[in-house]
Amino acid sequence: MFHQGEGIRCVVMHQPEHGDQPTPPPPQPPSAPPGFGPPPQMYGQPAQPYAPPPAPMPAGPEFLAVDRHNSIVVDAAGVAFEDHGRGIEFPWPQVRSVHYRPNNDGKGLVMGVVHVDGRFYECVVDAKGRDRMNEWIAQLLPVLQYYRPLG
Repeated sequence: MFHQGEGIRCVVMHQPEHGDQPTPPPPQPPSAPPGFGPPPQMYGQPAQPYAPPPAPMPAGPEFLAVDRHNSIVVDAAGVAFEDHGRGIEFPWPQVRSVHYRPNNDGKGLVMGVVHVDGRFYECVVDAKGRDRMNEWIAQLLPVLQYYRPLG
């Protein structure tokens, strides 16, 4: 319904009386975030969170040569090289042959592994002196002979 008066146009709509309007609900206090609640029920056997530990390696001699950046490990698992944080492992079934020698100045150990597919990998570890180099060579030979008796 429109009413006109004094040049102003007004729109009047039917509004219910104040008593007819529903009262708005009172504001709710902020609620605390829900907790974690009880743990879920387990069905059947509980699952193992981790894989079972690997079978222990058979006991045997080990060789380790380490410098600031590189390392060589020879043990029951095979040969492992690490070069500036990057590592590679050669399990014995993947090793065709292992070669080693002092480096050119006689103060470092150079070891090479020939993979069964023919690829060649090499690692050099600084011995910081000929005495330590000679110790490494003396320790390495029997370890390699133990794991690779034919070569």
